[in-house]
Amino acid sequence: MATATMNYLRQHKLPHIWCPGCGDGIMVGALLRAIDKLGWSKDETVVVTGIGCSARSNAIIDFNTFQTTHGRALGFATGLKLARPELNVVVITGDGDGAGIGGNHLIHTARRNIDITTILVNNSIYGMTGGQYSPLTPAGAKATTAPFGRVEPNFDVCELVKGAGASFVARSTVFHVRQLEEMISQALTHKGFSFVEVIAQCPTGFGRRNKMRSPAEMMKWQRDHAVSAEAASKLPPEKLEGKFLTGVLHRSDRSEYTEMYQQVIAEASKRGGEQ
Repeated sequence: MATATMNYLRQHKLPHIWCPGCGDGIMVGALLRAIDKLGWSKDETVVVTGIGCSARSNAIIDFNTFQTTHGRALGFATGLKLARPELNVVVITGDGDGAGIGGNHLIHTARRNIDITTILVNNSIYGMTGGQYSPLTPAGAKATTAPFGRVEPNFDVCELVKGAGASFVARSTVFHVRQLEEMISQALTHKGFSFVEVIAQCPTGFGRRNKMRSPAEMMKWQRDHAVSAEAASKLPPEKLEGKFLTGVLHRSDRSEYTEMYQQVIAEASKRGGEQ
């Protein structure tokens, strides 16, 4: 499996640029193994990123890749999917890039239910661009823009995209790597907008400011605070305080945007021919 993963990397671009202990590499490994199991070729797969730590994955992943402007990956990916609906389009983004600067694009891409898989790596911080807090930074946590602790609460991005219309929503962590690979695999094969939040650690930007001493300690926090959706359904509310749910959180079937758009094109062409 390691060899299969390496086949999808631009090895001349290695080593990667991530900090020691970063969770992005674990996410990329899970994505590549999921794609390998599906048998997708490099030419039929596109990875689109914005700006941020997770976005730098496009430098080493050996698919059709391009890096867009900050927060705009889903806008570019939507145009690509409409122009080439036969391609498998994957967006890799972060909590700042995807939920902060790109939050409006996230809402409307989910609303359209376009067949794009979005992997949002939530490391609770703007890791690459200065350590500012993001919409997903927990209340009370410290950042360069909140040296005394963040005042306002964070929101649940999975509930946000579910409410906006995403037809597949899941969450996992880089600690639960087997589950993460399975969630990504299900997202890739789902017809419609699929979204996977990946809880990851940023020991450099978040951990050192918030008294989490090592990547291992941060991953143990993920282990201790994650509860599967199946297990949560059997627990009383007080047992879920301070926890977050993992697994498939929402799945539905509804019309997919590119197919509906193709119908519009066909109808328009038919009417044009009748004139």
